[in-house]
Amino acid sequence: MAKILLTGANGQVGAELKQTLAHLGELTSIDRTQWDLANPDTIRAIVEQLQPTIIVNGAAYTAVDKAESEPDLATLVNGKATGILAEAAESVGAGLIHISTDYVFDGKSSSPHLETAPTNPLGVYGASKLAGEAAIRSACPKHMIIRTAWVYGVQGKGNFVKTMLRVGAQRDELRVVTDQIGAPTWAKDLALAIAHLAPQLTTETAGTYHYTNSGVCSWYDFAVTIIEEAQAMGFPLQVQRVIPITTEEYPLPAPRPAFSVLSLKKISALLGTHPPHWLESLRKMLIELQQVSG
Repeated sequence: MAKILLTGANGQVGAELKQTLAHLGELTSIDRTQWDLANPDTIRAIVEQLQPTIIVNGAAYTAVDKAESEPDLATLVNGKATGILAEAAESVGAGLIHISTDYVFDGKSSSPHLETAPTNPLGVYGASKLAGEAAIRSACPKHMIIRTAWVYGVQGKGNFVKTMLRVGAQRDELRVVTDQIGAPTWAKDLALAIAHLAPQLTTETAGTYHYTNSGVCSWYDFAVTIIEEAQAMGFPLQVQRVIPITTEEYPLPAPRPAFSVLSLKKISALLGTHPPHWLESLRKMLIELQQVSG
């Protein structure tokens, strides 16, 4: 019977992983109150004490813009602490599944990024996540690094879908960038995929994978669809118009990759199926959100 350690259990993906991993074995879930990623000794002690057979790392520093002014903290959490977790996993013979990001790429490609494509992060967050990837590869051969993008979920606080619904309830007009392209990813789908992959983790399947929902859109397309679907379901919205703008018109501290589409061929082969289309998953998420919100 597998002994699974889940970190970052209160994040939007972690909360879903708590559900999807529970049936695979004995699950221990920890969050930031029990696990100080800035303190390496805590990491080693917990792994040593629990002796898990598999670790799923959902913990990360994810404040993309704040990372530009907190590079040391972002690098400590996403880079150094991840490396220590990988060393701890290897020391007890555990496999490690780690969630990474499209931000390791510069977004200058015009075709979906393969797992082997050259990395070139544009900002601190992407660089810190890339450092974590490198640390895992050197410390723990039995690993899966799963890069994802544009993640949203019912549990998340600041994700794009919830933001559009909140702002759309307050304003007549929304302005959303139209020149950044990617694939929205429902946290539940990602968590289901990880639960499917976890029992398959061996030295043969180890490596880097990409997982997002299928299909491609811009943030503007995504926003328009969120509003249309939510209005049809009776969400209390007053927004009348969504205006397309350029990235230049909406400057942020951290630069974003313009093209974040990740190739799904490798992961689809291992899963035995293609990830669901983003529109199908968005509809499911909105239904779930409506039920949770009452």
